[in-house]
Amino acid sequence: MQQFDFLSVTQQNFEEQALAVFQHQAEHCKVYKDFLGYLNVNPKKITSTQEIPFLPIQFFKSHRIVSNNNPIQETFLSSGTTGMSQSQHLVTDVSIYEKSYLKAFEQYYGDIREYTVLALLPSYLERNGSSLIYMVEDLIHKSQNPNSGFYLHNHQELFNQLQEQENKQAKTILIGVSFALLDFIEKFPCNLKHTIVMETGGMKGKRKEMIREELHEELKKGFGVQNIHSEYGMTELLSQAYFDDSQKFNCPPWMKILIRDTEDALSLLPIEKSGGINVIDLANINSCSFIATQDLGKVYNNGQFDVLGRFDNSDIRGCNLLIQ
Repeated sequence: MQQFDFLSVTQQNFEEQALAVFQHQAEHCKVYKDFLGYLNVNPKKITSTQEIPFLPIQFFKSHRIVSNNNPIQETFLSSGTTGMSQSQHLVTDVSIYEKSYLKAFEQYYGDIREYTVLALLPSYLERNGSSLIYMVEDLIHKSQNPNSGFYLHNHQELFNQLQEQENKQAKTILIGVSFALLDFIEKFPCNLKHTIVMETGGMKGKRKEMIREELHEELKKGFGVQNIHSEYGMTELLSQAYFDDSQKFNCPPWMKILIRDTEDALSLLPIEKSGGINVIDLANINSCSFIATQDLGKVYNNGQFDVLGRFDNSDIRGCNLLIQ
């Protein structure tokens, strides 16, 4: 799979490409190969993505999930409270991640150079190994805008910058962790006309968890916007889905969501049935592209999806909400 290019994946060839990646990882990712062996699955007999077993995401906490022998360039670590074991995503080619988030951003928002990128991500900035910080830092750099940047607890400065952007009618994206965005609007309510507000989820123990609808209503009031956007990503993935003005999550062409039965992890559910979220992320060519997450959701006919919550016995993670 040395020549595999996830950017060549389309809706039309997704099945073929995903099956090729599966065969590669079933052979070269030792943990995944062992997992399939324990399930008595013969990879050669898998002829559809509907038949592929998905690796439980918890394996990233306890195992080395890699599909080649190349040196590790970056190790991304999950967030979590003190004492909670962290997931590790060992990335042997970080340029794949860079291509993935840039192309996905361009697909839904256009050229990054058209935007001022403001980031309010205090909990992520205050720890090491965040894939979100890596992405946002690079988007800030690629925006080539001197007004782009990170904010920690300097809310007054952020408010001043937002007002300056509004006065100039400049296209702006504010990316923030949920609790920090709520903290900000308590002191600095806004009325933004030229800014996209994108929450990345997560209360980090700072506030009570909220379902998305409740969170978005609070943020819409506080920022004076019609819609709130969201980013669905996690340490174990190299791709993101975006919740935009359509009010559903959208995947880039190389990413797909399937829904599994909560009572039978190896059985998939039909369209618009709620269950566990399985992710196919073909950008994960060097780790594992077939991951059973601890999130609950449903998929629609057009490929869009909703995140409805989490399995109630799973760790609270920064990118997710509790069960409704």
